[in-house]
Amino acid sequence: MSSSAVVSVSRRGADRLRAGHPWVYRSDVTSGDAEPGDLVEVRSERGRPLAWALWSSTSQIAIRSLGHDLEPDGDDRWIGARVAAAAACRDAMAIDASAWRLVHAEADRLPGLVVDRYGDGRDTYLVVQTLCQGMDRRLETITRALEGRFAPRGILARNDPKARRLEGLDETVELLSGEVPEVVEVREGSMTIGTSLWEGQKTGLFLDQRENHVAAAGYARGRALDAFTYHGGFALALAGRASSVLALDSSSAAAAATRANVERNRLANVEVREANVFDELREREVARERFDTIVLDPPAFAKNRASLDRAVAGYKEINLRALKLLAPGGHLVTCSCSYHVDEASLLGIVAEAARDAGATVALVEKRMQSRDHPVMLGVPETYYLKCLVLRRVI
Repeated sequence: MSSSAVVSVSRRGADRLRAGHPWVYRSDVTSGDAEPGDLVEVRSERGRPLAWALWSSTSQIAIRSLGHDLEPDGDDRWIGARVAAAAACRDAMAIDASAWRLVHAEADRLPGLVVDRYGDGRDTYLVVQTLCQGMDRRLETITRALEGRFAPRGILARNDPKARRLEGLDETVELLSGEVPEVVEVREGSMTIGTSLWEGQKTGLFLDQRENHVAAAGYARGRALDAFTYHGGFALALAGRASSVLALDSSSAAAAATRANVERNRLANVEVREANVFDELREREVARERFDTIVLDPPAFAKNRASLDRAVAGYKEINLRALKLLAPGGHLVTCSCSYHVDEASLLGIVAEAARDAGATVALVEKRMQSRDHPVMLGVPETYYLKCLVLRRVI
């Protein structure tokens, strides 16, 4: 066993760890220090061992727990073992797709590490994000573990999220091994979707919405609208049952990618329009248009607490306009990926929007991120994607 620094935490920090939360904030560190990304032993103020953890020298999250069952060693063999456990978990899910999240950070006991898998067999590509100093320092070990287990054609590091700034880390995109083409095609159910792993949002696709695409398709009928379509995930799913689908996005790149995916799937009933969604919804309401199925999947309006009031107003606006456009008997699938807007808040926002729209609305289903993005009990930060399915009664 290699020697490790010892860090002591306050009673509040110790209570958080005992309750199952993997983070301890810098304000709860009472003694000890380490080098950026070091493996440290965390103890209570009375000296009782609590956990092994990764240390951050700059973030307010100073400690990211790895649990108390770790056997530290100089080769970090625990990384390969936990990657294998995460892979076994996904295998048991029998995911009907060729793209999914392989490692979901704290939920897979690999804090600060995200690994997404795209493709099948020999055409498998992995995209890695190391979001804390501890994982970034072990990127070479992570790469070797992924190569040894999955033998992918290429591994790409999409280390460009702004969250890395909190850890004092650079924002970079680099090829770690093999090759990764500009566009990769993956299967989602019966759909084929193309994306750029080098430049797309997150690691290429919003894989956390995969199962919600399937759910939304089950409610689709008549004339459908997919607002904030990105690469068309919801639009493609709706097209199988709706008579027509209008897909909207303000990004020219997103609109072009959606058109390409429509062509890949040979869909004749999907129209893609580049437009400001807020303006487009308002204009179509003025024109007294009606849709039988509407999906709202906007980007995160609340990236921090300071922007919460503005975000609530934005969610209220788009849901109000959508409900005015929704025909009686139709379904609205409305989503929020803003962690700071919790499920209860989103329900309240939609209820206010329904009241102002003069609509009677029933809640049909409450959903969340796909199963390969697990939510940890006792760690509310891991429950970030909310998805409500509603039916307009009158």
